[in-house]
Amino acid sequence: MRRFLFVVSLCTLPLAGCFEEDAAQAEPASPSESPPQIDEAAIFRAAGFTRQGEQWKRCEDPGTPSYEPGAVVLPGDLNGDGLPEALVTEGGTFCFGGSGAGFQLLSQQADGSWKQMVDTIGYANFLDTTGADGFPDIEVGGPGFCMPVIRWDGNEYKLHRSQYQGKPCER
Repeated sequence: MRRFLFVVSLCTLPLAGCFEEDAAQAEPASPSESPPQIDEAAIFRAAGFTRQGEQWKRCEDPGTPSYEPGAVVLPGDLNGDGLPEALVTEGGTFCFGGSGAGFQLLSQQADGSWKQMVDTIGYANFLDTTGADGFPDIEVGGPGFCMPVIRWDGNEYKLHRSQYQGKPCER
């Protein structure tokens, strides 16, 4: 299982990038593989976004400098069921406070529709540990040092533990 850290560059401190992947575990795509056709509009709609001009928005930010419109990040098939998952991010302190971002994780269903699995404030850091159905635990990043880790129980993502640099901590 790859470890993914998804970051939206909203903080006042510059971030190195919007997507980090453990390079030691990265596998190049085979030239014969073509990316699946994904309907981003369907993903945004399933996550509760509406199209406003060229942007997808859910937050009713009045136009503050920190606002970043919705973006779809396709981490791939996170649980090995052959269907993709998508992470939708949006940012800005007006809607998300000190964390500066929010995310929704969606999973494509067999009928092609998208099911929202989690909707929360913060940054998604997909861990190597897993919950039900092989879905990865997610460390929800934000301000502070003791981060919640949520786990899929077969119905929803729920608080599983809190950690700081991979070690248990008290919130």
